[in-house]
Amino acid sequence: MANDSIRILGLDPGLRRTGWGVVAAEGARLRWVAHGVVTPPEAAPFAERLVHLLDHVGAICAEHGCEEAAVEEVFVNVNPASTLKLGHARAAVMLAPAKAGLTVAEYSPNLIKKAVVGAGHADKSQIAFMVKRLLPTAGDVKADAADALAVAITHAQLRKHRILARIAGEGNREAVEGANRRTVPEVPPSVTTQGRRGPPSPYRFASRGRIA
Repeated sequence: MANDSIRILGLDPGLRRTGWGVVAAEGARLRWVAHGVVTPPEAAPFAERLVHLLDHVGAICAEHGCEEAAVEEVFVNVNPASTLKLGHARAAVMLAPAKAGLTVAEYSPNLIKKAVVGAGHADKSQIAFMVKRLLPTAGDVKADAADALAVAITHAQLRKHRILARIAGEGNREAVEGANRRTVPEVPPSVTTQGRRGPPSPYRFASRGRIA
């Protein structure tokens, strides 16, 4: 049903700081649930930092009963090494909800900004401002968590549009099928399919694309 409540986890991946935010989509309403930042120890080996992200995001999924997740897509950094490390962090962040059985959607930064702010080149302060307007009970949200909540809001909005489009499509299909049922006449009992005919019938029948 379109009005069912569902909890969505938004994630803004980063090796040093991964923002996360959970919202509940209840029909056309959005409700803030929780948000925060996962910060792996900087002195730990690279692999251990990835495990830290995997474990903590998985714990967030379980703690808040998340049912779907959404992640911001990686942007290509000027430094290829930094981009590669961010890609590793993003993989760990995506694996956590996937391992918990959640579907994981991906959205580009520009799409997220358009969905939340209305402009594809909005800055972080504008995103944080709109997140606070859309989720007033979240309070003062810092940049990383605000970006994550923006991802969750984007998923909730696009998810709602997909559901409404599907319902509209199903309604159109049912209407067409109903119209077809009303316009196709039933075969009168006097007409058989074994070559024998009863009294002349006013009905005409199609056979292999030709009118008989």
